[in-house]
Amino acid sequence: MKKKSTPPISIEDPFAAREAEKYENPIASRELILKYLTERGKPANFDEIAAAMNLNDENQLEALRRRLRAMCRDGQLNLNRKDGYGLIDKMNLVTGRVSGHRDGFGFIIPDDLSSDLLLNARQMRRVFDGDRVLARIVGLDYKKRREASIVEVLEHNTKTIVGRYYVEGGVAYITPENKRITQNILVTHDPRIQPNPGQIVEVCVTTQPGESGQAAGFISEILGDHLAPGLEIDIALRAHQIPYKWPEEVLTALKNHPIEVSETDKKNRVDLRSLPLVTIDGEDAQDFDDAVFAEKQGKNYRLIVAIADVSHYVTLDSPLDQEALHRATSVYFPGQVIPMLPEILSNELCSLKPHVDRLCMACELIISPRGKILQKSIFPAVMHSHARLTYCQVQDLLDGNLEEQKKIPILWSMLKELYALYEILLSAREKRGALDFSTVETQIVFGAQRKIEKIIPRTRLTAHRIIEECMLAANVAVAEFLAEQKDLPILYRVHNGPKPDKLSNLRQFLAELGLTLGGKTNPSPKDYAQLLDTVSERPDAHLIQTMLLRSLSQAIYSPENSGHFGLSYKIYTHFTSPIRRYPDLLIHRAITHLIDNNSVEEFTYSDEDMNRLGKHCSSTERRADEATREVVSWLKCEYMQDKLGQIFQGTISAVTGFGIFVELDEIYVEGLVHVTSLRNDYYAFDAVKHRLIGERSGQVYRLGDKMTVLVARVDLDERKIDFEPAETEAVDD
Repeated sequence: MKKKSTPPISIEDPFAAREAEKYENPIASRELILKYLTERGKPANFDEIAAAMNLNDENQLEALRRRLRAMCRDGQLNLNRKDGYGLIDKMNLVTGRVSGHRDGFGFIIPDDLSSDLLLNARQMRRVFDGDRVLARIVGLDYKKRREASIVEVLEHNTKTIVGRYYVEGGVAYITPENKRITQNILVTHDPRIQPNPGQIVEVCVTTQPGESGQAAGFISEILGDHLAPGLEIDIALRAHQIPYKWPEEVLTALKNHPIEVSETDKKNRVDLRSLPLVTIDGEDAQDFDDAVFAEKQGKNYRLIVAIADVSHYVTLDSPLDQEALHRATSVYFPGQVIPMLPEILSNELCSLKPHVDRLCMACELIISPRGKILQKSIFPAVMHSHARLTYCQVQDLLDGNLEEQKKIPILWSMLKELYALYEILLSAREKRGALDFSTVETQIVFGAQRKIEKIIPRTRLTAHRIIEECMLAANVAVAEFLAEQKDLPILYRVHNGPKPDKLSNLRQFLAELGLTLGGKTNPSPKDYAQLLDTVSERPDAHLIQTMLLRSLSQAIYSPENSGHFGLSYKIYTHFTSPIRRYPDLLIHRAITHLIDNNSVEEFTYSDEDMNRLGKHCSSTERRADEATREVVSWLKCEYMQDKLGQIFQGTISAVTGFGIFVELDEIYVEGLVHVTSLRNDYYAFDAVKHRLIGERSGQVYRLGDKMTVLVARVDLDERKIDFEPAETEAVDD
């Protein structure tokens, strides 16, 4: 029987111009392919898709093959056993990123932001932490969590692994330093690389884990002896796959790169050099990506936020751009930064250093006495920072240091107006119900040979808040400006409210304390803010704040605007830090595209591009946070090694069924008091009230309670500190 032919698709590709600009052999866009499969209502094989798109040239057919493979890899399509391409959401399949657990099991974090899926230990033997998979939901586990089975590994994202080297029975292997990877890795090594057992090595993975075999690789580098000073950052960089070496193409492109702005580049820009714009940053800052200026205009205020024009120097798809995207964020370790951009840009040409001309993207706002943005204008400019100020300097001026005020009369006059505007913006923030959790950030102070001298809290000054409010205003204004251009693909910074299960747990907890959270099934940020204000004077205020914070979702980058719950904004984006965040660079490119009077259809990026970029940037942000936390944990363990047997006062920071975590009050180090080290009793875990209760004694250990502990054990390998209760306790007969 003659095979029925597939008629060419009748609809035009709305993104044909974009595809023609980006590719030498343009084919149907991803959007058109998805639309075709949706309307078809069933999977289609390669020949059917090619015929529907009216493709017959061999170059176009090869381009289509690559596109379909990429769409499968990105979790948009799945290739079934009959070689048919189908829509993932029509096949009851879920795509997502694997997150491993140190106990051997793991989770899939779905791309659609639904609740995580459990992977048992047998499933986890097929993958590494960070891999992307296609999975099928197979049921619920005993804790009523959705459990999944891996259908296909879409991407193996672990290319190198750092671990401790061992040899047993003539077999060499490493145990990964990344505790989310629990499989040992079989290794071989170059005869020229001869590590000693117990040393830390880097392994290039040649065989990924699978159902039928163990992961394997070869040793590429010996990092050093276990516990060597300074090794913790080298381990974290490699364990979390954080790029830290500049590719040769980038180094070549930056040879003889100028560090001053050329006169040609200053043309066709608004000249802001006469305005006393200033940067206000921390004492140790090297990259200055924002400057501010404010003045009174009648009853209103004029605010200019000038941001380094990184997009002028980082051109689309250049080697520098590709590496910036690969990194996606700067990573800030204690005492060391891994920048997103090379220092010749981040610390020199793009940095808004004082007393030199710099290119910037300016956001000019007219703000009413009630904090409402009346007018906004965004434009490329050239500026000349009049001073590099620090937060402490500005705070000193605000606190009334007359001598310092007299030294800079013009700048002090401007700073007074900036402070007055800040008070207006702060009042508007409070009225809209933005959340302001009073958390303590710490700073590690090093001495000789990177030995920790002390751990101190970072003080949040009014000067910090002034800059924060200015940046928030600029980010909101830019988000509104871009949203006015309908269908322009951009990344929003979104923060969703509490999920139903977390909200239910929170309400149970609050009810036990005689408290209620407004908003019923859909509380607003203002409901949260009002509750925070109500309990601010209570002795358990820290406990309540912790539970409110834990009920919220994590902020992410997404092309779909759903608002920012924590800041109580209907729309928000990141515009103010393009030196250290790639999403901000994307926003600058969108602004430039519109300023140059280009149409939305001609924009380089599609919705699918932004979806992919949003996931990548959110993932690299989490990766940076995890790596930083790991290094800090290692350093704190090292710091506590010589404090074994000492007694400290602390606060219970978490309660679990196996024990309680206590953070020491004066040195901000957290450790575990295991349930077996508590007084001679059996303890029941109350998950709703976050407490342990002694069955016979009635002794209660609750989140937020004070506790005196003794440092019993420090394990640098596991980055764990064990405490024991220091109180003299009676032992029952």
